[in-house]
Amino acid sequence: MTDAEGSTTAGSTRARDYAAARLRLLQQEAPSGPSRRAALAELTDGWLAELFAAGAAELRGVSLVAVGGYGRGELSPRSDLDLLLLHDGGDSTALSTLADRLWYPVWDLGLALDHSVRTPSEARRAAEADLKVQLGLLDARHLAGDPGLTAGLRTAVLADWRNQAPRRLPELRELCEERAARHGELQYLLEPDLKEARGGLRDATALRAVAASWLADAPREGLAQARSTLLDVRDALHLTTGRATDRLALQEQDQVAAALGLRDADVLLRQVYEAARVLSYAGEVTWREVARVLKERAARPRLRAVFGAGRAAAERSPLAEGVVEHDGEVVLARGARPEQDPVLPLRAAAAAAQAGLPLSLYAVRRLAATGRPLPTPWPAEAREQLVTLLGSGRPTVQVWEALEAEGLITRLLPDWERVRCRPQRNPVHIWTVDRHLIETAVRASELTRRVGRPDLLLAAALLHDIGKGRPGDHCRQGETIARALAARIGFDGEDTAALATLVRHHLLLVETATRRDLEDPATVRSVAEAVGSHGTLELLHALTEADALATGPAAWSAWRGALVADLVERVSALLAGVEPAEPGAAAPTAEQERLAVEAFRTGGPVLALHTRTGPRSEEMTGEASGEPEPLGVELLVAVPDQPGVLPAVAGVLALHRLTVHTAELHALDLPDGVDDGAVLLLDWRIAAQFGSLPQAARLRADLVRALDGSLEIAARLGERDAAYPRRRGVVAPPPRVTVAPAASRRATVIEVRAQDAPGLLFRVGRALETWGVRVRSAHVSTLGANAVDAFYVTTGAGAPLSQDRAVSVARALEETLRT
Repeated sequence: MTDAEGSTTAGSTRARDYAAARLRLLQQEAPSGPSRRAALAELTDGWLAELFAAGAAELRGVSLVAVGGYGRGELSPRSDLDLLLLHDGGDSTALSTLADRLWYPVWDLGLALDHSVRTPSEARRAAEADLKVQLGLLDARHLAGDPGLTAGLRTAVLADWRNQAPRRLPELRELCEERAARHGELQYLLEPDLKEARGGLRDATALRAVAASWLADAPREGLAQARSTLLDVRDALHLTTGRATDRLALQEQDQVAAALGLRDADVLLRQVYEAARVLSYAGEVTWREVARVLKERAARPRLRAVFGAGRAAAERSPLAEGVVEHDGEVVLARGARPEQDPVLPLRAAAAAAQAGLPLSLYAVRRLAATGRPLPTPWPAEAREQLVTLLGSGRPTVQVWEALEAEGLITRLLPDWERVRCRPQRNPVHIWTVDRHLIETAVRASELTRRVGRPDLLLAAALLHDIGKGRPGDHCRQGETIARALAARIGFDGEDTAALATLVRHHLLLVETATRRDLEDPATVRSVAEAVGSHGTLELLHALTEADALATGPAAWSAWRGALVADLVERVSALLAGVEPAEPGAAAPTAEQERLAVEAFRTGGPVLALHTRTGPRSEEMTGEASGEPEPLGVELLVAVPDQPGVLPAVAGVLALHRLTVHTAELHALDLPDGVDDGAVLLLDWRIAAQFGSLPQAARLRADLVRALDGSLEIAARLGERDAAYPRRRGVVAPPPRVTVAPAASRRATVIEVRAQDAPGLLFRVGRALETWGVRVRSAHVSTLGANAVDAFYVTTGAGAPLSQDRAVSVARALEETLRT
């Protein structure tokens, strides 16, 4: 056997031994953690050192260096091996042979490898050219070979980093901000990237780099544990998926939670969010300190010229009692006594938010450590300062997060703990529950001029979802909690009752406006009975808009806003004593008559499309564009009365990817001089899912085919659904169909809650028609992937369904939608 063959055989044996030991380590039942990462790094160190020793032979002036995550000893199961073969510029042929003997065994085992071969000067030049290379070298760790070579590189790289810090730290901050813009904030995402998102592992590495610069340091409390938590989750994710992924996808969260010994995916996400929040807050504080230090350094030569060797003291500008602005932050005044002033935390927070400045980390920590608890109920000043804080707009968020990071919010409002970092699995929501509540207050602060009691609006915004996290209806649970908290905060009995009503009914307006017939007096009376007064209605209207705007872009639109405003106007009139008129058969418009006559004469459908606009966009969203916002498109369809009209129109609209908001159906009496005949008029509000609306002529042609049976809608929709299968692992809850109690005296209201899908309205309409149930109107509401549709149905004679028949229809429809 030749030496080369022997070396190859020995290398193969070592690789097999390493692979077997690695597999045993990763299959241990012990959960992910620092000890397993350290053991995996140690095992890998030993194997690579053996490879190096076998390949280096007589080679001198060479060392093998771990950099980046491997240099820190943070080896997750599917982590890259970041390796640098460092040399002093010696024999290139022998060096190339050594590199092959190192890299190929790694590749043969299927391990990801990020490698380079450089001299110390080449490594320093690469670091100068690429900040990511520089960051990796800051964690350089010697594995094998010449330790002096590695130590020299480490010393030089650290010296370079510290010397260049005034230039490179702003570059690093910009890199962090760009990454956050691409990947979002880890503490709010349903499918977060554990590494790249803001508050993730990349940011933890950036904070280490800032500390290495000696210019600033991150607050240490909880930082190591937060980083360890994210690493543990990533380890479990790698083992669960078998892939080198950092994205915690929905379909893998339950398995990852189980691997970590957690109860469920919600507990997992909450741990991830809490860790990310610690890292994000540490980043904010650290980068502020970096900016302050760099600004001071830049100003120092000018100060020397003016003041000689001395240093000008930064001004301290009073903001409130015991609170001053100092060097761009809000700090406590020298004479402040937190232990004697229980309102000081809220006063400092309100002053900071009003000034648009951050609260100093040291001020918040002093308040948390020495502050005196507020009495119950709070004094009037404390309540006023809380309202001021909530009404300060966007700066409220940063200040609130600073208080929350040090536990002050939970001390003020104990029930906050249940909603803190709580995930919301409805994709319509873009925030956790606690951040959504603060975001709602921010939005409500823009609407305070519309209400007579801004303090109640802001308090309701803060508390409206406080019931989430408890079993049962969060609105009812929240009402109970809001009563207790309002009394604790110091609101009187009447205001407490108003806040409880707002929390209990914060979904009432938008749900009623989008799911009920506003022409029906029963709809208006039910809302008026719930709100009770003009003042509460006014507050509820503003809270509804603020809540929806703070939920996400899918939760509010000009269409929803117009429906809510219409409902509020009708309820306001009733509260003023104007009874809603019982609707009769409305006289057809000239256009409706024209369409009806044309449909009767041609024997086929006739269509008309009209774009509808609402108020100027800043009235709906607060943004000052001033342009009328589209409410969607009105589609009028007149067709001779015949079976299958509703499912036919709904199916054609689904095929053309048109979203239906409302649909109303009624028969028209033809004008004098026209032969007797029945014509149905369908009035739809629609919007295009993608692109522009199709031509009315195309819609009509397809509708003709749908009515004569030559267009197989169900088959076409089925083919399209099969072409776009749902994401693996995401199982939608089953549909639910119920009869709404006492919702109308003129019709029976059947509510359908189901996964939104093309053709859902077609399937419902076809099923109801098969059972001889007539749909008078449909009110369609879609939130993310969830459809909540209300159908006003009658018998063929136009009367409401009996209770037994209504329940029977609801059950049959639910069974149909489940198949």
